[in-house]
Amino acid sequence: MTTDRKVRVRFAPSPTGPLHIGGVRTALYNYLFARQAGGELIFRIEDTDSTRFVPGAEEYIIESFRWLGIEFDEGVSFGGNHGPYRQSERRDIYKTYVDQLLAAGKAYIAFDTPEELDNKRKEVENFQYDASTRMQMRNSLTLPASEVERLIAEGNQYVVRFKIEPGRDVQVDDIIRGMVSINSSVLDDKVLYKSADQLPTYHLANIVDDHLMEVTHVIRGEEWLPSAPLHVLLYEAFGWTDTMPRFAHLPLLLKPVGNGKLSKRDGDKLGFPVFPLEWHDPKTGEVSKGYREQGYLPEAVVNFLALLGWNPGGEKEVLTMQELIQMFDLSKCSKAGARFDYVKAMWFNHQYLLQHPAMEWTPQLDKILRAEGIESTPEREAQVVEMMKQKVIEYTDNEGNKKKRNISFVSDLWPLCRFFFTAPQSYDSADKFVRKNWKAETAGEMRQLANLLSTIDNFSVEDIKAKVEPWAEQTGIRPWNAWRVALVGTGQGPDMYELSAFLGKEETLKRMEHAIESIDC
Repeated sequence: MTTDRKVRVRFAPSPTGPLHIGGVRTALYNYLFARQAGGELIFRIEDTDSTRFVPGAEEYIIESFRWLGIEFDEGVSFGGNHGPYRQSERRDIYKTYVDQLLAAGKAYIAFDTPEELDNKRKEVENFQYDASTRMQMRNSLTLPASEVERLIAEGNQYVVRFKIEPGRDVQVDDIIRGMVSINSSVLDDKVLYKSADQLPTYHLANIVDDHLMEVTHVIRGEEWLPSAPLHVLLYEAFGWTDTMPRFAHLPLLLKPVGNGKLSKRDGDKLGFPVFPLEWHDPKTGEVSKGYREQGYLPEAVVNFLALLGWNPGGEKEVLTMQELIQMFDLSKCSKAGARFDYVKAMWFNHQYLLQHPAMEWTPQLDKILRAEGIESTPEREAQVVEMMKQKVIEYTDNEGNKKKRNISFVSDLWPLCRFFFTAPQSYDSADKFVRKNWKAETAGEMRQLANLLSTIDNFSVEDIKAKVEPWAEQTGIRPWNAWRVALVGTGQGPDMYELSAFLGKEETLKRMEHAIESIDC
């Protein structure tokens, strides 16, 4: 295995539906590894199983990476010198290598029908098509050559199986897990090629593609680790040991609660997305949540995913893409599964939202306002963002517990800032804040405050404060909470001077008058 080649890695999804967030992390780790080494990232489509093809899936995957800022150097829709990059367009290439294995006695043709295989499974407990059973089956190892030729000529469907010799310890050099040894006796004679569609299976196609596309490292999920010994044996069968890639099998993404791998069901149950973009299933019409549509920033999703299973060391968690590239080290990836902490994902989004100027929040906020029938300006909306972006919101978790969290999405603002744009029409006497801060004498005190505010010409924060503070000191009236009730209707909102200045003199006095006349103690 050579180590002086330029680093080339690949991400090769199947167009069978939306891209799972675990797949996004795999692609991200490939990207970080390639960029740090000054290497290249290939985008390949594994579509040899035509029965599972879903229209729109390929375009969805590409758009997901475009949104996330994960850039490919070559591949489907990106061009390059090693194409075609869709496996369905490479069938002639694969057939050449199938024939090479057959000619070398490294593979054989099997004619067993599905029914025959089912019968054998019933006959032999824990049946596996391997060195111990292959001579009992209907294949080119047990049939005369003339019979094999006749069956093929007559159009009988067949598969090509890899001939694995038992009793050998196969070594897999894994960057994350170290040297992994698996005895070949536990491996079955995998199907490499199917005559029915004249296409290879995953195992052969990936080995051939990785070799021809000069892939130096295969970084993929832990679920593919059992396939690694077979892939090592295939490289040896072709005589490609000098160009065999280094393997790195990433830890699984685990459920937030309980045991097992993260699934869409977990997201549906706990209310978080497991797909980068919203997905509309063309077959069922079902719509699945996406991180983009939920209001996540792409850089927050990238940062969150990067730290799921990899720890760069140190206490700093908010890291730019460039910092992630500089610090990334596959050998520091965990072997154990990574718990998917969706609450932490919201925390990351909060951190990145705060880094964005208030004016960049306004397109989403304006969309919400228009849906409520409210017209405003970006400038006023930005003022609201500045006053409210550090507030916390209350929510009920899945166990029914009341909790608080930071504003993580622009959509979180609306329940907190409705009063900026719509005056309270009524006042809830059962509201603790209203009941505590509006007494029998409060209406008279608010009338005094209103008369004072009406004398202010320049209704700025500074001028309002300059009038109200001395008046409060002189009269002993503490007007702020009752004033909040009048303008907001409850105990929400920013500093009262900022709120009044935002509303303006006319609206402030109008709301105060309405409260004075409406609240019945």
